[in-house]
Formats: sequence, C-alpha cells, structure tokens
Amino acid sequence: MATAKKAAKKPAAKKPAAKKPAAKKPAAKKPAAKKAPANKPAAKKPAAKKTTAKRKPNAAFMKAMTPSAVLAAVVGSMPLPRTEVTKKIWDYIKKNKLQDAINKRLINADERLRAVFGGKKQVSMFEMTKLVSNHLK
Repeated sequence: MATAKKAAKKPAAKKPAAKKPAAKKPAAKKPAAKKAPANKPAAKKPAAKKTTAKRKPNAAFMKAMTPSAVLAAVVGSMPLPRTEVTKKIWDYIKKNKLQDAINKRLINADERLRAVFGGKKQVSMFEMTKLVSNHLK
C-alpha cells in the first residue's frame, strides 16, 4: 500500500512548453521614450473647467405664501416663502428641544406642532414638510 501512495504522489506530467514567438527586432527605429503620454492628463484639465453661472432658486419655492392660523402660531402670520417657513419651524424645534434624542430625524411635537402635524405626537423630518405644506396657501 505504501508504494501505491507514493505512486499517487508523483507530480503530474509536464505539458510540453509552448513555442515562443519569434524574437522582435531591436527598437532602433523608434525614438527614445516620449513624455507626451504624461502630458495628456494635464491637457484634459483645462477642458474640464467650465464657467457656470450662479444657481438660481426655483421661483415656486420663493413665492411668498400665507400660513394658516395653526401654522402662524409657530412661524408668524406674515407671508413667507416655503424655504423660510421650513427654517422657522426648525428654529422653533431646536429652541424648544423637540428633536428626538436617539433618532435626530424624528420630531416630538408639542401643543403647537401637534396641531400642525394633524395630531401626530412624532413625525419624521421628511413627513414634516409634507404636513406643513397643507397649511400654506
């Protein structure tokens, strides 16, 4: 049995080596290594620069809207753009520490915000903008 194991451990027969391609002619005709490929990325950089105009806000977001009486208790009764309403609500939330301590994306509503949020005790920040838009005219 020992001889059978030794026979099994013999290395596999080597495959015949593939023929090597013919040797290339010396590169005497080619000039010395060029540095042009290194310059190519530098040439692309100026093309990548574009002159862009300052981004303009969407007119629909900048239109002043009148808040409902419920929302006016939080942000005031003056007509404001949607962006300013959202900023004032976040100022109110941070001032009164209404952001959830564990999950900062959740807002715990107090008396005033509960009326704005349709009676919900806790709302996500993404749902908040949807609920607030119902109170803008």
